[in-house]
Amino acid sequence: MKNVLISGGCGFVGRNMVWRLAKDPNNRIVFIDNLSVGEHPDKWLNEIKVSDSGNVATYGEGGRLIFIKDDFRNTLFHLNNTPHYFKDQLGIPVDQFHDVFHFAAIVGGRAMIDGDPIQVALDLSIDAEFFYWISRHKPERVLYPSSSAAYPVDLQTDTDAVALKESDINFKKMGQPDMTYGWSKLTGEFLAQITAKHYGVSITCIRPFSGYGEDQNLTYPIPAIARRAALKENPFEVWGTGKQGRDFVHIEDVIDVSLLAMDKITDGTAINIGSGKLTSFLEIIDVFTDFAGYKPDIKCLLDKPVGVHARYCNMDYVKETLGWEPKISIKEGMRRVYEKHCKEV
Repeated sequence: MKNVLISGGCGFVGRNMVWRLAKDPNNRIVFIDNLSVGEHPDKWLNEIKVSDSGNVATYGEGGRLIFIKDDFRNTLFHLNNTPHYFKDQLGIPVDQFHDVFHFAAIVGGRAMIDGDPIQVALDLSIDAEFFYWISRHKPERVLYPSSSAAYPVDLQTDTDAVALKESDINFKKMGQPDMTYGWSKLTGEFLAQITAKHYGVSITCIRPFSGYGEDQNLTYPIPAIARRAALKENPFEVWGTGKQGRDFVHIEDVIDVSLLAMDKITDGTAINIGSGKLTSFLEIIDVFTDFAGYKPDIKCLLDKPVGVHARYCNMDYVKETLGWEPKISIKEGMRRVYEKHCKEV
């Protein structure tokens, strides 16, 4: 039985990783979430509940899927002070983890990033405690999700937008990342490299661009736009002009390349995860309203936060080193999201 730890395991990316890893019966998965954003596994984990005691619930054959409701910072405090915390305090038969996936973070859409930047900065405290524990615990492999927000914003304007390369982040010659969220993820990458180099821990960093999927909540633009198209909203509201663009990548592709990268990258190097294509929000609206069979008027909400003008990635490094390209096209992925929301309206 291989022991796996997933922080933030009930959020969008975390639960998709739980789903994927749960397919292997040899994985014992401990996943932790305070449910401030994530959903309780009773709602999405298609496994029989074996037990439910206090803040710990177990699922699946032999109780090999273990959910702990807790703020991960609190868990880390106990782990950093009581090495056998899971076994001694919670009765969970794990002390050593093979793989650790660190998805716990203060997350939200543009309204959160721009509207409450100091709350977002709490990610710094989460990651500092996490890497301290990793440096002592020394699991065999670690995945640290950074973000495309770590890239310099001066490369993402309406006049100077470029396909962002991994080398555009250079710790010896820094640019300005996107708000406190970008700074926290950039700092996390730096800590990952230090931990890999000085403590001999195998760490992979990923920089996902605009991930989306069928089960993403409505605080994110893709499901929100899909739902409004399913309801045939007219006029159709868009934040800003709608000409701002992003690099959209389906969550299944994000999970695929993340696991592949962990097999090949050990030194904290970060890779891009995207399609390599820039798609505007007006184009996304066109895709969804085509599915819905109507052509609405567009109402631009110029007082809403929009972030950088254009953010997309260069995928050459990933293609060359990992031999990977996304499998799910924009149209196929967006249709999946649209059909899910059609069933709900």
